[in-house]
Amino acid sequence: MNPRHYVDLKDGSRDLQPTYYFMINCLLYSRMETGLVSNQDCYDEDVNVYLAHLLHSFINPEYVEQSKKFLSRYDTDVFRRLSTSTDARLKYLIYKTNADFLLVSIGIFDNPAAAAGAARKAQQPSEEAYIGRGKTYYHFAYTYAQQMQRKNQGVSEVLEKLSVGFEKYIRILSHMRGEYLDLVKRLSSGEVYHLERSVNEHSQQELLRLKQDELLELYSAWREDPTRERQASLERVVGEIRQINPEFKFELPKS
Repeated sequence: MNPRHYVDLKDGSRDLQPTYYFMINCLLYSRMETGLVSNQDCYDEDVNVYLAHLLHSFINPEYVEQSKKFLSRYDTDVFRRLSTSTDARLKYLIYKTNADFLLVSIGIFDNPAAAAGAARKAQQPSEEAYIGRGKTYYHFAYTYAQQMQRKNQGVSEVLEKLSVGFEKYIRILSHMRGEYLDLVKRLSSGEVYHLERSVNEHSQQELLRLKQDELLELYSAWREDPTRERQASLERVVGEIRQINPEFKFELPKS
């Protein structure tokens, strides 16, 4: 299946349509159904286009992978990365990417951190804090976009509107999530179980691969300089690998 296309089952022709059309249609219906129609407070049809392209981008694994290098979980990490930089474009990309991911995380994925257990909630920022961060990040992205070439003028105006109306666009995306994108309600409990199991198995295999790479690096270092500290690190990693794969066997050569 090509994730950039979909089939509208209500269309008798069953022709493939660009996924962007699905996103923009769902977004516009959501605006009407929430009463937050376009151009109500200001001209914001350009925001509709931006949001539809943003949601469409999340279907592309390459976009998500490329965005990782700009993402930071905490404000302090973002500010630390920017403290020594004088590159307006880099600052723009970092603020814009983090704002985009916060918007989609809260609006479409219902802020996973807020859905955690009570003990964990006490350690996590509230949804209001996340919204505040999103508004601030979009404002800074707008500021740095203004410092760049004029060809970004249209984007900078959208970023300013997203900063000012962040809560409004969260409401629109939240409605879109519930009415058009909430796959969990459409899946049976058995399908959800198998989906979660598949994701968990993939995560375990990825963790196993990383631990095996770490073991090889530690073993190479131990062979060059077999200290007790390095031996202890090797034993720790071996134990972690055996928790994932109990059949794993590894012994250091006897001196």
